[in-house]
Amino acid sequence: MTTVEVRAPATTANLGPGYDCLGMALDLWNTLTVEVLPEGSKPGVTVSGEGAGELDADTQNLTYRAIEFLFNEADASLPPLSLRCENTIPLSRGMGSSAAAIAGGLVAANRLLDDAFTQDDLLEMAATIEGHPDNVAAAIHGGMRLVVMDDNSMYTVPVRVPANLQAVLFIPDRRIATADARRVLPAEISVADAVYNMSRTALLVASMETEHPEYLNIATQDRLHQPYRQTIFPQMKVIFAAAQAAGAFGVFLSGSGSTILAFAHDRAMTVAYEMFDAARLAGVDGRVEVTQPTTLGAHVISAGENA
Repeated sequence: MTTVEVRAPATTANLGPGYDCLGMALDLWNTLTVEVLPEGSKPGVTVSGEGAGELDADTQNLTYRAIEFLFNEADASLPPLSLRCENTIPLSRGMGSSAAAIAGGLVAANRLLDDAFTQDDLLEMAATIEGHPDNVAAAIHGGMRLVVMDDNSMYTVPVRVPANLQAVLFIPDRRIATADARRVLPAEISVADAVYNMSRTALLVASMETEHPEYLNIATQDRLHQPYRQTIFPQMKVIFAAAQAAGAFGVFLSGSGSTILAFAHDRAMTVAYEMFDAARLAGVDGRVEVTQPTTLGAHVISAGENA
């Protein structure tokens, strides 16, 4: 029996102004173990950690469906599989839990088929399954990625991230569904707001590439989605202010929320404490985590034949 073990990272998207076009992988991981069962066996899925008792534990599981998708793309017969999903990425917190599930499944399936597809192929599949490419680009490729869609074509390039940059996460207990966070967005925006975000997205990429974190407080500002999402998460404003007052380089809603991410260097623990305290005083329960960007995307950590 063949077993493949894969790790897939958490991701953050938008990074403030880069709505649906910027993503970054974080050094927090889900681990997936896929075992090929003897012919005629019943497929099975077990989930531990985040999502245990909540996520599908059968062939409707998103990771299982990603594996099935790749086998269909390869016109290959899917054998019975046993999946063990050990999850540390919180659900519905803007940390790319679904992107990690998809990326992990695709990478595992690709290894089972002797790496028949390239990383870019996997990204195309992941974006098709997920519906938008920012989180999955970072989950597949790792690092910070800029993604552009042009009709049916996707273009993605890496953005260099300073080596000592820390990511301070305040992860609320409260969830925000992506659909709810998108529902509050306006159908149209002003030219002034478009220019505001375009200029800051450009500055954000330049700040990372040239290692000028002092620009990030301006570069992570946004008028396209965060002001509207504040209507469903009003306390985010005071947590933002606490992070900035503690010395964060920039702070933003991770994806569609509810996680808030602040960039820092040597003041990361101070920023974490102040974000947590501001949230507590605002009546928002949650936890803080200090991590960093990672250049690794979803990857195989072991594969082989079991006796």
